[in-house]
Amino acid sequence: MVRTAIIGGTGVYDPRLLDDVREVLQETPYGQVKISIGKYQDIEVAFIPRHGIKHSIPPHLINYRANIMALKMLGIQNILATAAVGSLHFEFKPGQYVLADQFMDFTKSRANTFYQGGEAGVVHCDMTVPYCPELRKALIKAGEEKGLSVHNGGTYVCTEGPRFETAAEIMMFKQWGGHMVGMTSVPEVCLARELGICYANISIVTNFAAGVTPGILTHSEVLDLMQQNIEGARCLMMSSLKYLPAYKECDCARILSEPGVMK
Repeated sequence: MVRTAIIGGTGVYDPRLLDDVREVLQETPYGQVKISIGKYQDIEVAFIPRHGIKHSIPPHLINYRANIMALKMLGIQNILATAAVGSLHFEFKPGQYVLADQFMDFTKSRANTFYQGGEAGVVHCDMTVPYCPELRKALIKAGEEKGLSVHNGGTYVCTEGPRFETAAEIMMFKQWGGHMVGMTSVPEVCLARELGICYANISIVTNFAAGVTPGILTHSEVLDLMQQNIEGARCLMMSSLKYLPAYKECDCARILSEPGVMK
């Protein structure tokens, strides 16, 4: 049974990583999702390219609900999700990895819950610890094993995109306690929590955010830097699989015991 899924951007998935790859078209109430499933050292892994195969879907138009529901319907218990981010602090340098433990949500137009009232009901989901500490422990072990620079903890500021942030916005995010800025972790992490799925974010630092250093930032520069660091991200995720415990002590799945929460 496949228990772990990877959600990644362009370049994260490499068919050569997995054996016996098959594709599944999972129907959900929110749309159809194509999922690749294969084996890595006898461990089954599912993969979804967040932005589509050709990176054609911008962050504000991703069908987050379909993706997360499809994984739930497959029986997924753990999600490892990569994201390119800009750093707000010099301690988080390009080429390093940060495992977010908190987020700030500055998105505007995304469907961010499975509970829209009516038959679905209304549920106020606890988000005290949004990113699974058990998955982060496994990733830290993998990082130490592979000699990768991995920071355990940081606040992910999620913006709507697809534009980059202004220098004034970055200054505000930094003053409010943000550590890195990206465009995809929310509502992904919220939806996973509503369904009781453990979720970890692997932020790949590609640049310093606007105004932190002189000069302007271009999309092509971010893609280039992401490509330079993608092999390390793959190594980190795949090496962590053997450290993921079958029985976890986190509170992620306990959200399902709340009245009205989807089982």
